[in-house]
Amino acid sequence: MGKIAFLFSGQGAQYTGMGRQLCEVSGAAKEVFRLADSIRPGTSAQCFEASKEELSQTVNTQPCVYCVDLAAAEALRESGVSVDAAAGFSLGEIAALTFSGVFSPEDGFSFVCTRGRLMDEAARKTGGGMAAVLKLTNEKVGELCSHYSRIYPVNYNCPGQVSVAGDKEELDAFCKEAASEGARIVPLAVSGAFHSPFMAEAGDRLRETVQSVALHAPKIPVYSDYTAVPYGADPETASDNIVKQVTNPVRWQKILENMRANGFDTFVEAGPGKVLSGLVKKTLPGVRIYHVEDAETLNQAVTDLR
Repeated sequence: MGKIAFLFSGQGAQYTGMGRQLCEVSGAAKEVFRLADSIRPGTSAQCFEASKEELSQTVNTQPCVYCVDLAAAEALRESGVSVDAAAGFSLGEIAALTFSGVFSPEDGFSFVCTRGRLMDEAARKTGGGMAAVLKLTNEKVGELCSHYSRIYPVNYNCPGQVSVAGDKEELDAFCKEAASEGARIVPLAVSGAFHSPFMAEAGDRLRETVQSVALHAPKIPVYSDYTAVPYGADPETASDNIVKQVTNPVRWQKILENMRANGFDTFVEAGPGKVLSGLVKKTLPGVRIYHVEDAETLNQAVTDLR
């Protein structure tokens, strides 16, 4: 067996009840939620009991998904599963950085709470929306975006799947044009145009926040959404990547390709849902894929990987 990578889920994977079983079977997972509740009271109850609508509000989604991501990874570590590197999709990158020791547990959770609040505020001010474009090349999607002043390719998910973001009126026109070129369009149920210039104010304010936090060298490599290569030990560069990630595309396909080139053949999605597992399957046929979000999936991964 080659190297093992943990992949941390992003926004959109949330559901009512997520994380509850992990807390029931893992002391390490329970500690993640205990700490979260001490900083943001009610976080665990929100994960376990809140409605889909409440969990879908960015200010709630980000801290809640972060907790489930980190709880799943800590439960794996507690059970003896070793990992060689990590990556996280959008907000999942903050969980990956915390797991690797770049953020302390307290700072990581506090930062993701601030990130969610600032991105939510920016979305309310700027509006905007997102859609996934399937069946076109990355280059074709970029060409179509260039026909519009406020539409941007923002998430390079896997071959034949790119998410775009921008002005809602222009987005409607873009989607019609892309469909005429053979694309399948999937509107995304998000509150704003994430990973685009629409998040500029959130990025500026996050820069002030992250510069006040002590960042440490990662204990395991964490692949950056912004650069698609691992973070280094320099805290100034790390803080810059963390901020730029908010207003720039997530290069997920390239991260997976770089991991495979570096010897990774086993990928474990830590957190709610199986979105990232699907992207791995489409990008890297033949690798081993697991996802961990509850007692059953944790036990299966531990049995096979320990």
